[in-house]
Amino acid sequence: MLMMAATGLSAQEITAVHQTVDCGGVRFNQPVTVNFELKNRGQQLQISDVRPDCGCTTVNFPRQPIGDGESFVISATYDARQMGHFNKQLAVYSNASSKPYYLTMKGVVAAGDVSFSGGYPVSLGDVKADANHVEFDDVNRGEMPLKRIHLMNNSHQAVSPVVMHLPDYLMANVSPTTIPAGKQGVLELTLNSSKVHDYGLTQTNVYLGMKPGDKVSADKEIEVSVVLLPAFNELTEDELRNAPRLSIDNTVLDLGKIGKKKKTGTINLENVGKSELDISSLQMFTAGLSVQLSKSKLRPGEKATLKITADSKAMKNIRTEPRVLMITNDPKNPKVIINVKVQK
Repeated sequence: MLMMAATGLSAQEITAVHQTVDCGGVRFNQPVTVNFELKNRGQQLQISDVRPDCGCTTVNFPRQPIGDGESFVISATYDARQMGHFNKQLAVYSNASSKPYYLTMKGVVAAGDVSFSGGYPVSLGDVKADANHVEFDDVNRGEMPLKRIHLMNNSHQAVSPVVMHLPDYLMANVSPTTIPAGKQGVLELTLNSSKVHDYGLTQTNVYLGMKPGDKVSADKEIEVSVVLLPAFNELTEDELRNAPRLSIDNTVLDLGKIGKKKKTGTINLENVGKSELDISSLQMFTAGLSVQLSKSKLRPGEKATLKITADSKAMKNIRTEPRVLMITNDPKNPKVIINVKVQK
């Protein structure tokens, strides 16, 4: 497996296209080889030794002098004889510095087939994907859930995908670091919910570049939505008994055929609890919807109506099902999703 990649400049005279290479999934007992592409940016370079951190990894490196500006390759092969994650370091000793230059190969060894058998219905730049949207649903503060998008490089050359325009609450990793032509990969997005500021729905768009420094464009866009729930885990039994209770007559609003115009439907709400119900947030997952709530604070026994309007023209290019998110202070219903069905 040929793996290539990009990091920033080192203080030494050696630079690597990728100093750390993620091999992705590896089958048990089937050795995997990484070819680290490096360059000499100083005077004549002489590599004296490359030492792996264990006997499970073998290396091959050039013994001849390497001129200024010349590229070279260091190969490392991991024997894959141990199940689970691996992270192997190579220490490169040379006349470039008194300290070694480190290279890392990592991945995960599995017993069975590590490939993805599903389909790839959407395109993200030069690769196909099983989805171009991710939803982190029912997240509590402090949790760090992970979502995956499976990739297939159906181009004629290797790509080194990188996720661009990441907000501070998202972390991304593409495995393997470089996806050869015709091979599979995985994009992992991890949410740090502690950095999401507001309860309810938070949405953003990130972009999958095919290489570091790639341009942002609509065909590389991935929609990411987060639903952060209010915390009620510290309420006493007495507070729970006297809490508000939301009663809703329907969580599916079928508007039928809306043609070329707008169409409105109504949902009925009631507070059947013992204290004031606060509907603190109403948000739409998609474009083309608007809402009107007659009352956001309901005393016990009070009712309200929620009108939802769908605009046919604005909904033409949506990627996900139209839905409305409601956030309340009802401990049993902090989040309510209303699915809106339309026939265009």
